[in-house]
Amino acid sequence: MKIDAFCHVLPAAYADRLFAISDSAVARNIQKRVSGVPALFDMDERFRVMDMFGSDYRQIINTAAPPLDDLGPRERTAELARIANDGMAELVADNPDRFEGFCAAVALDDVDNAIAEAERAFDELGAVGVQIYTHVHGGPMDQERFFPFYEAIARRGDKMIQVHPCRDASWSDYKTEERSKFEIWWTLGWEYDLSAFMSRLVFSGVFDRLPDIKILIHHGGAMIPHFAGRVGPGWDQLGARTPADQAADIEGYPLTLRPIEYFKKFYVDTAYFGAGDSMRTAIKFFGVDHTLFGSDTPFDPEKGPGYIRDTIANLRDMDILDDADRERIYHGNVTALLRLGDASLSRTYGSKVPS
Repeated sequence: MKIDAFCHVLPAAYADRLFAISDSAVARNIQKRVSGVPALFDMDERFRVMDMFGSDYRQIINTAAPPLDDLGPRERTAELARIANDGMAELVADNPDRFEGFCAAVALDDVDNAIAEAERAFDELGAVGVQIYTHVHGGPMDQERFFPFYEAIARRGDKMIQVHPCRDASWSDYKTEERSKFEIWWTLGWEYDLSAFMSRLVFSGVFDRLPDIKILIHHGGAMIPHFAGRVGPGWDQLGARTPADQAADIEGYPLTLRPIEYFKKFYVDTAYFGAGDSMRTAIKFFGVDHTLFGSDTPFDPEKGPGYIRDTIANLRDMDILDDADRERIYHGNVTALLRLGDASLSRTYGSKVPS
């Protein structure tokens, strides 16, 4: 079996609500970007794509960007989360042979509400995790106000936090400019966002404070595995060259391990878009046991099959893996991580979403 652990959808009711928003530049931008990807919201098209990979190919779904926090006032974002989660739960319940589960949408502009919605999604809808983004309104995710949310997820033991990047063209490439050019904000900026997110959580002590937390980083851990020399020996020297008047910039949680060892506690997917050498580096850094098959479908140039096909080919041809390793990446790791035999919605509620 192959369980694709990072796939995007737009459930019908959520898509209708998203496309109806007219007072948000973020919403208008995403409307343009997703309207040409029918497999996001047309399940007949999605299933046609999935059928290309056989009956043993399944997906864990989440909503496509943008973050809910960027779509308006709190009342609206809370409503959007409920609509999205109800819609994903219905998709999973109605198609247990297609979907192994979903990761709930939450709006972290209101942490208490995000916790409540996550718990509703777990307890009433059977969600296997939550998806969050690399910032909330431009603010870092290691702020103390977010730790009750992290604690609530970690306490569950069998739920994961998926992390997706999120900046747009308003995040300029240079301080002297107003906007990013050539979609550098997406091609390179998103990978920086993920890497900065990981770094801030490491130095805030998230893995010492919440040892049971399970965090899945999109895009194979972004920059981190490719800069292991800086993440390792570089951060081993943290503070050694820092001027005294900048000491506050390096104050963090008192770590008990080398920084690089904490980075290896993250889980990563295989969403490298066909870049096999990059995926190989990530697997060597994080290890087979912390790597989950995930394609980022349907955002490839073919609108669905491309990234799935290329990722499978990369894993097939990778000389550092044996068949047992591939099985762990394809389904063994995610099944154990999320206890899918107990937690998936299709097994919990059959064909009906609880009312």
